[in-house]
Amino acid sequence: MFKMQRTRAIFIRLLILFGLLGVGHGLVFAQDISVEVPENARAKSYGNGWDCDKGYRKVNDGCTAVKVPTNGYLTDSSYGSGWECNRGYREVGETCRFVKVPSNAYLNSNGDGWKCERGYRDVEKTCVKIKVPSNGYLNESSARSDWECERGYRVVKETCMAVKVPANGHLTDSSYGSGWECDRGYRAVDKTCVAVKVPANGYFVDLSYGPGWKCDRGYRESGGTTCVAVAVPENAHLDYSGNNWECNRPYGKQQDKCVRR
Repeated sequence: MFKMQRTRAIFIRLLILFGLLGVGHGLVFAQDISVEVPENARAKSYGNGWDCDKGYRKVNDGCTAVKVPTNGYLTDSSYGSGWECNRGYREVGETCRFVKVPSNAYLNSNGDGWKCERGYRDVEKTCVKIKVPSNGYLNESSARSDWECERGYRVVKETCMAVKVPANGHLTDSSYGSGWECDRGYRAVDKTCVAVKVPANGYFVDLSYGPGWKCDRGYRESGGTTCVAVAVPENAHLDYSGNNWECNRPYGKQQDKCVRR
């Protein structure tokens, strides 16, 4: 019995010894495959490899100090130059150059350029005052000009001229073109508004082209001045427009009649 217990104890000790040897071998193996961390760097918190410390950038297999120019500062970004210019300076090559803000201007939101104040425009790196004519106003949203004419005036070269509205006309919201248009029922002829003459069996249409009227259903235009009844032959009907006719199936059109095909 004592011999069996002694043999069992020896066996357990051997197992523990082999286990310790295995752990030691694993540690040696782990040390063998570990990546060497260069100077001014640190091992990654997860995965393999390493990252450079702040103020250093990876170059080949090492970390090189970032050269920050005067009036610049280090960034935490892992890409790019590793530095940016202070507000009021802009990057020019490897330097930070002072932004010269002209009179009547201010630094832009990024701090690396400038914009003219309201009422001024950029002309060859200076801010020149915008000349707004009488009866005009500043307009920042217009792509055509820095100013617009007030209602009732239109742009004529660099001035705002009063719009002359003819009888039976009214002002438009646009300050360009004539500045007016005719009331409903009238058409622009030269600089006047002429009443549209709608013939019997016709109706007015508010279009900028054509005679300004169309014929009722069942009638067609004749001579550009009247509406005459559409003569529908036997075995035919008015078409989709209502101003002409087409044959019923299975009839086909032959001159002014419908004949069976």
